[in-house]
Amino acid sequence: MKQVRIKDIAAKAGVSIGTVDRVLHNRGEVAEKTREKILAIARDMDYQPNIVAQALSSKKQYHLAALIPRGGNDNVYWLAHPQGIDNALKDLRPFQVDIKYYFFELHNETDFILKSQEMLAENPEGVIFAPILKKEAVSLCAELDQRCIPYIFIDTYIENANCLSFIGEDAYQSGRVAASLIDYGVDPQKDILIVNIAKDLENTQHLNRRNQGFMSYFLDTGKNRGMKITVEIPSTERSIVDQKMDYILKSNPNISAVLVSSAKTHVVARYIQSKKKKDMLLVGYELTRKNVDYLKKGVIQFLIGQKPMEQSEKAVKKLFDYLTARQMPVKREFQPVEIINVENVDLF
Repeated sequence: MKQVRIKDIAAKAGVSIGTVDRVLHNRGEVAEKTREKILAIARDMDYQPNIVAQALSSKKQYHLAALIPRGGNDNVYWLAHPQGIDNALKDLRPFQVDIKYYFFELHNETDFILKSQEMLAENPEGVIFAPILKKEAVSLCAELDQRCIPYIFIDTYIENANCLSFIGEDAYQSGRVAASLIDYGVDPQKDILIVNIAKDLENTQHLNRRNQGFMSYFLDTGKNRGMKITVEIPSTERSIVDQKMDYILKSNPNISAVLVSSAKTHVVARYIQSKKKKDMLLVGYELTRKNVDYLKKGVIQFLIGQKPMEQSEKAVKKLFDYLTARQMPVKREFQPVEIINVENVDLF
């Protein structure tokens, strides 16, 4: 199939190539009637801009920003996202694209605001960020909107935001997947514990959505009729985790399954192993090294993964396509979640 060129649209519209170029690339003034006519013809002819040729011919540099949690220690999940971003930059090496990182401490509202201000001071042309802290993220979105800086969400989605796109899991459905795994493996009369390792669960969007999906499963089709008990643990510090878990399990001896709603599943696995609770079913999130270690030991039965490197790599490329050719990505691109157990973990 022959590729439609700007000159083909110009010939059909009866205008100059320059006029079509101004309309398609939003440069300069064109009469509204003419603009609408050109856009309609471009749609009818299924015009696809040659992004590569346009970007290579341009001498423009693109300065992007990534605002994500700092990875490491008990937060190793976020080490994967910079790898995905770096993979995208390697693919875009022929073009003049650079990304500056702004790492904030997870669940630290003050640090998120500080890093956001540092980022805005540099006035990037596009932003990739994880809006984990909902209230602070909404304020940042408003500032980006005011400055007409396009942005893409990864990991977490916020309703009614003007993001170009979101790339990540459907957290609600992910919660339902976790519920179905536990429902098949636990006695219908036993209780289930949901552990949220977060300082402010109410302000942590993706954990809330997972929890909502988890509970909805049992309201709809779940066989388990036991209690669903939720505990919030504000730190991964061992003494705090042990104290909280000791109290909740002593108060509720009928608990025989645990969901950890975040990538810090290994923190609860460490507790279960130390207390020798061999009959406790444990399900959690993300294919981190620490989680995999406990999975192979049989302490964790299932992990649910959402391909963090793929999220951030796609986000960079979609932002680049938008900036170079105004190619609009889909609003929400849900990554398929992966269910990992000891039998298939070495395949990932």
